[in-house]
Amino acid sequence: MALPDSFLQELKIKTDIEDVISSYVTLKRRGRTLVGLCPFHNEKTPSFTVYPETQSFYCFGCSAGGDSVGFIKRIENLDYIDAVKLLAQRAGMQLPEDGYDDSLVKKRRRILEMNRAAAKFYHSFMLSDEGKIGLKYFQSRGLTQKTITRFGLGYAPDSWDALVKHLNSLGYRDFEIVEAGLAKRSSKNQSRIYDMFRNRVMTPYIDIRGNVIAFGGRVLDYTKPKYINTSDTLVFKKTNELFAMNIAKDSGDSALILCEGYMDVIALHQAGFTNAVAGCGTALTNEQVRLISRYANEVILCYDTDEAGKQALTKAIRLFNNTDIKIRIPALTGGKDPDEIIKTQGVERFSAMLEGAANEIEFEIINLRNKHNLNSTQGKLDFLNDVSRLLANSSRIEQDLYASRICEELDVHKDSLMAQIKQYESQQSRYSMRRKYEEERRSYQRDVVRESYVKSASARKINAEKRMLSILLRYPKCYKLCDGFDEKMLSEGFITKVYQLTIDFIKKGIDCSLTAYSQYLTDAELGELSGMINNFNDSNNYEAEFSDCLKTIAEESNKKNPVDAGGLSDDDFLKLMKDISNNKVHKEEEK
Repeated sequence: MALPDSFLQELKIKTDIEDVISSYVTLKRRGRTLVGLCPFHNEKTPSFTVYPETQSFYCFGCSAGGDSVGFIKRIENLDYIDAVKLLAQRAGMQLPEDGYDDSLVKKRRRILEMNRAAAKFYHSFMLSDEGKIGLKYFQSRGLTQKTITRFGLGYAPDSWDALVKHLNSLGYRDFEIVEAGLAKRSSKNQSRIYDMFRNRVMTPYIDIRGNVIAFGGRVLDYTKPKYINTSDTLVFKKTNELFAMNIAKDSGDSALILCEGYMDVIALHQAGFTNAVAGCGTALTNEQVRLISRYANEVILCYDTDEAGKQALTKAIRLFNNTDIKIRIPALTGGKDPDEIIKTQGVERFSAMLEGAANEIEFEIINLRNKHNLNSTQGKLDFLNDVSRLLANSSRIEQDLYASRICEELDVHKDSLMAQIKQYESQQSRYSMRRKYEEERRSYQRDVVRESYVKSASARKINAEKRMLSILLRYPKCYKLCDGFDEKMLSEGFITKVYQLTIDFIKKGIDCSLTAYSQYLTDAELGELSGMINNFNDSNNYEAEFSDCLKTIAEESNKKNPVDAGGLSDDDFLKLMKDISNNKVHKEEEK
């Protein structure tokens, strides 16, 4: 069952997409639209566009698009009903009691309730005589009772089914407990389940809305694996979440401290650094970087000092380089991680390390300095050559500042270093432009080939279908021209789905806005539809053009597609792309 159209239309009237999106993205007006950096992929040049006239958004970089509901779904990682509910509450509206299928919403709610019950169970057990081994572990790590309580830390009994029995007593069924990731089915007897976490100290993961969404468990002996985490569920996707972001977002600091593990974060929070966060059992991802960008304009990378930490740091720098977030890297000494450094060096010493954190360029220069022997002529030459490559990617002010410092220190004429920097700058610019052109060309050609041949349709037919739908959305009166048109001639999937929905909306007198489609289409489909709506070029004679599109679709659907791209070899596939770029394919079809 779908939400009533009358409710959705009222929600659309009471919700302004500019107000909604500006809470998450800094927007700048550009004529009749607004632009900003896309929150759904990393970029430095704005490609994210908001269209107040159509109450929609579209990103030309990643093709994300939709209405206010679609935006909230993506940005808050919610399902459709929860996104509508959030916007309805914002608009002072009450969600209808019936008229829609809320089974998924209820399932999510049940999982969150089970997680909260499990967190209470683990915490209570740790405070009992049986679970005091867990409490002693946390105390041995220097954590106070206040910190233990604040983070809801606990201990899972050394039992196969202690949690399962507890949740059963609360009315939760076995299949629900498994869906929540709190238990597993026995491989020998599928009807039996056992606790996912046993004999481990437990750390709950809490999202920015205060929900317990998952757990991390650590063994107290030498059992492998040392750490395990909740698998992805309806309420948890580890690549999207950051541990302690629910606290850090309200720290009042414009910078976030990013650590590798949650124990480092807990230790930092206890020491007063409440802006610390960490990944939830996974290496840093683009989704987590985007989450950080919503709450901070600077990030301090406090990774472990071992080899794994250095590799993680390198990846993090690469990911943040695709954003406008400033990064700083402290020189951590006196311990392998922030937790150990605070214990051995003290809070003030660690705070000084953060204050003296270098930006990315300074950090790289320090590494290059350690790599080369500056007491030898060859060492100086190699160092200056590497520095030239590094500064070629920086701003003019940064080039001038760092070149002045380095040349003064090494007694080298600044003009020589600047000339070398400009040489690398020119080389990198030419390479970058050539690579960008090749990537765009290959991407375009692959898209054309795949869409044409995977759908068993010519590019001419696909263009006609999209133009036909665009006209129909803008001018619903064209519906009368569809009499006698066989919708089976349309490409399967997105095109047919949107056509059928549109015809149904027009028949029922429903406004063909993105809001009407949002509960029926996937995020990717909404993005494609948003692009069609907002990139529409008006027609001088829309009825005649609409009829021409229908005619073209009929003509092309009667033609046999001569090539199966899925079965082509790599060489034949590349040849096919070349033929399409030279407009040869259609000539072959017409012979």
